[in-house]
Amino acid sequence: MENSNWWTAPAESEDGRLIMVTGRKDVDKFRTNPKFNIRVEVTWKYEGRPDGMPDEETSQLMEKVQEALVETFRKDPVAVLTGVFTGDDKRDWVFYTLSTHIFGRKLNETLEPFPLLPLTVYCENDPSWEAYDEMSEAEIKLD
Repeated sequence: MENSNWWTAPAESEDGRLIMVTGRKDVDKFRTNPKFNIRVEVTWKYEGRPDGMPDEETSQLMEKVQEALVETFRKDPVAVLTGVFTGDDKRDWVFYTLSTHIFGRKLNETLEPFPLLPLTVYCENDPSWEAYDEMSEAEIKLD
């Protein structure tokens, strides 16, 4: 990921644990396309350290998975990764896509070389990108 297009800020879970929020800045070309109106959340629950963060081995595997996903959707931009939440014993990758069917197919193709991962997928319509705006409030607090 290109760091200049991303920001990172701390947040807290409901029980006060640290969650690191990383958001993408350069989303305008996707956000202004009305076809990108489906928000997809891919969640990986893990057995975290006492602070809720992943251990080193899990963290490294998560980074490899994330790099593979980013590369897949860079080559075939049917979805865009807009946010990453890590902490409280889980990592959430948030995408906006134009098709859950195509997204699911690309996700499965990308994950094929990896061991079976404890992932869940949640989708919702979010045509005005409200969830993205809510996440972006964490960046505003940094300024």
